[in-house]
Amino acid sequence: MALGLFAVCASAAAQEGWTCPEGFAGQRLNVYNWTTYIAEDTIANFEALCDVSVTYDTYPTEDDMLARIRQGNPGYDIVVPSGTIMVLMINEGLLEPLNLENIPNVANLDDTFLDLPFDPGNQYSLPYQWGTVGIGYNRTRVGGEITSWREMFAYEGPVSWLEDVRGIMGVALLLAGFDPNSTDPDEIAAARDFLIDNGSNVVYINQDDGQEVLLRGEADIVMEYSGDIFQIIEECDCDDFAYVIPEEGTYFWVDNVAIPVGAQNRALAEVFIDYLLDPQVGADISNFTAYGSPNRAAIEAGLIDEALLNNPGIYPSEEVEERLFTIINDPEAEGLYNDAWDEVKIFVGG
Repeated sequence: MALGLFAVCASAAAQEGWTCPEGFAGQRLNVYNWTTYIAEDTIANFEALCDVSVTYDTYPTEDDMLARIRQGNPGYDIVVPSGTIMVLMINEGLLEPLNLENIPNVANLDDTFLDLPFDPGNQYSLPYQWGTVGIGYNRTRVGGEITSWREMFAYEGPVSWLEDVRGIMGVALLLAGFDPNSTDPDEIAAARDFLIDNGSNVVYINQDDGQEVLLRGEADIVMEYSGDIFQIIEECDCDDFAYVIPEEGTYFWVDNVAIPVGAQNRALAEVFIDYLLDPQVGADISNFTAYGSPNRAAIEAGLIDEALLNNPGIYPSEEVEERLFTIINDPEAEGLYNDAWDEVKIFVGG
């Protein structure tokens, strides 16, 4: 992870702007989040403001998180699932409903990210960060600019794909001329075959660390989450690396904070969610991770780094937005996708 990127040092404003409710001193919160996905001082500031302790564990893919929660929550109070996984977790009864009265900072959120199809009425979740899955590449190694998925699939040098089953299968369905959310077994099989037929250049299937694979020079092109690539671009302070939303379109995602069934401290979890939705706290996270902020108040207050806010790879234009699609996981098709992806990995991945 690139440390300190876009971070707002000390976050004094965050400590002045949000007040912890009384009655939580001495308590513990257990958080389970993606790697490289929070500002350096977000947790420490919350601990100081509420006089609590936080155990912060990470997972490389949300499939790992889902598998662990399905086996029985070992005590986590907060998880961060994408909309794709939210559908499964809600249907399987793995999440606790939220009491939005305990989360007044929900008023800071942009309506664009509320009441989405995977969680109507935000009964179980609130948005955390958003972004795209696109192409990160080394300009020097590829000898120019990459603009499309087809260029990535046709590239003659080393490439790394992302271990995001529905994301990459959605891209394959799109390129094959189908709905990225297809539940048709024949169309899913066609997407599987497309990936197998176009995977001869793949040296890795990375688990949310494609930026490191790119940085180390082990691949010239990687499929990766937008913010991860922008982190190494800033760390490098060079012109070698770039990120592009492919011209054919790509997967637009929203990650969400939620409380899993079996949480040991649901009340403190709702306090933590409210803290995350404070404008300064939310801005610090987005400025550090280089992902899009759903916090309208943070943007309107000018708290988001201007270079990030003006970056079309993070906040796309309306024209580009028209080519983005969301993934909605149909529980009945989950097995079809997982089986197809398992077959892909037999033939692809170095």
